[in-house]
Amino acid sequence: MNNPIRVCIAGATGWAGSALSKGVHSAENLKLICGVSRTKAGKSLNEILHIDGEAIPIYGTATEALQIGCDVFVEYTKPDVAKANILTALQAGANVVVGTSGLSGDDYSEIEKVALQHQRSVLAVGNFALTAVLMQKFSEIAARYVPNWEIIDYAHQAKADVPSGTARELAARLGKVAESKLIVPLDKIQGPVEARGARLHGTQVHSVRLPGHVLGVETIFGLQDEKLTIRHDAGSSAEPYVTGAIMAIEKVGTFTGLKRGLDSVMEF
Repeated sequence: MNNPIRVCIAGATGWAGSALSKGVHSAENLKLICGVSRTKAGKSLNEILHIDGEAIPIYGTATEALQIGCDVFVEYTKPDVAKANILTALQAGANVVVGTSGLSGDDYSEIEKVALQHQRSVLAVGNFALTAVLMQKFSEIAARYVPNWEIIDYAHQAKADVPSGTARELAARLGKVAESKLIVPLDKIQGPVEARGARLHGTQVHSVRLPGHVLGVETIFGLQDEKLTIRHDAGSSAEPYVTGAIMAIEKVGTFTGLKRGLDSVMEF
């Protein structure tokens, strides 16, 4: 039997991180060796998450946690510290799975360079939910045949980063297929140009932040007298993200460099 993959989760006590920590702890081929949480540092994940087994320490920073060594570092914190955590993990010899949203294309260009320098791998996934992965894949297929589309990104009122990681990833993927065609160019519209959303990777993206929403993304395609909407909506539970995240942890060591999207390591 192969040795289990040793995993460190940054953001291990957060909303999504807690569910993932329990999932990794239960997986036979994975071993959760530590977590990172600034507010819970010095405690153990066992007492915070009510899980059995040997003590799983919580450190205040990624630098401290990485000193004990791990095979895969999962970044599930916030955009303002995510990039530094990822680079630190790569330099420490770990492969990285990124679940944090808000990183830019330039950020990932730098991350890819460091990953290649250290012969490590980074799998960046805007959304681990399998229905979100399928939404992105189906949208890419539709973009080959329908030249007009826009993205709407929905989230709760407290989500500060715009667009969401899922919407950013979707726009980047569609941009590799083609740029969406605008019937009226942005420099020809009458009124505030912001009303047409942000142009990201050749796609108009609109972010809605309101109470009552959790997380959702839709791509709307339009042709004369017909419309196609491909939409993913998440509920209030973090459970849908666990299966995809565990798959990412298992697959991240199968390549070198950077890959975007869970489907990049899935078979279709």
